[in-house]
Amino acid sequence: MKNWTSLAILFFAATFSQAQPERWQQRAEYKMVIDFDVRNHQFKGTQELIYYNNSPDTLDKVFYHLYFNAFQPNSMMDIRSRTIMDADPRVGGRIFELKENEVGYHKIRSLRMDGEPAAIEVAGTILEVQLPRPVLPGGRAVFEMEFESQVPLQIRRAGRDNSEGIAYSMAQWYPKMCEYDYQGWHANPYIGREFYGVWGDFDVTINIDADYTVAATGYLQNPEEIGHGYGEKTAASKDKKLSYHFIAPNVHDFLWAADPDYTHDTFTRKDGTVLHFFYQKNENTEEAWGRLPAIMDKAFDFINANYGQYPYKQYSFIQGGDGGMEYPMATLITGERSLGSLVGVSVHE
Repeated sequence: MKNWTSLAILFFAATFSQAQPERWQQRAEYKMVIDFDVRNHQFKGTQELIYYNNSPDTLDKVFYHLYFNAFQPNSMMDIRSRTIMDADPRVGGRIFELKENEVGYHKIRSLRMDGEPAAIEVAGTILEVQLPRPVLPGGRAVFEMEFESQVPLQIRRAGRDNSEGIAYSMAQWYPKMCEYDYQGWHANPYIGREFYGVWGDFDVTINIDADYTVAATGYLQNPEEIGHGYGEKTAASKDKKLSYHFIAPNVHDFLWAADPDYTHDTFTRKDGTVLHFFYQKNENTEEAWGRLPAIMDKAFDFINANYGQYPYKQYSFIQGGDGGMEYPMATLITGERSLGSLVGVSVHE
């Protein structure tokens, strides 16, 4: 009996191991510069994306997510939210009621691959790109894009003017390369829930009015020029704008938020990790957010000891969004909570 059991285990182990695909992972390096218009809630951007095809497959097309296009009347997200029962009632018919200056969009003005124009087609929240020549296994391509976007009213995850008065919660805010893995392209229309992205490096410059404080994934490269809690003072700006320059290595997404009334506190842990806290200080936030840094310091101790060392040099807790959502090096969280709720959601994310 023992022999038969051993043979069965060996058979299934061999079958299972043969069925496993060779492990590989695509990679992307983004460089983006955006110029933000806070009066019209719009921005123009340029994006250079170096895409590494580490798969064994030849790619003759690529796909991008255009998440903001979901926030338009009669989008797939809108129709789903109005016609299918959902345990999360936050969307409902709100997208359908958006006015022209309240919807979100991404408009692709140009796209080139290695200097050559590429044919594009937009279908809702997905951009399909027919490549002028294929990207071979082990090869790479450089995509250069110009785009224009409008930030929707905050309904789900991202947007402007959330329920607590935060000006901009900028998640899923840029044309984002879809993931390609052993199952193929994950070019799924955005109708809600979570996100799947390509790991890589981000170099992002955000030009925005000087009175706005920007919180983001990554490390600010010019803190003394910016001020706003990053440096001691803010440099004068002739055009009344500041250029926030962030670098984020080895992440799968890039989040940012901005508000003219943010308080920016920092807490440096014994291991050198810097915790940032961005919130609007008022009677509903001051006590809980004031106590949060010391508590999250202890939370990091526990998580590092029990689940593995945090791999980055900073983390930001940012008031914004419509609940709690984790992003690389940051949490976006509604901030007018009791201390217990604020700590619980911060640790959860």
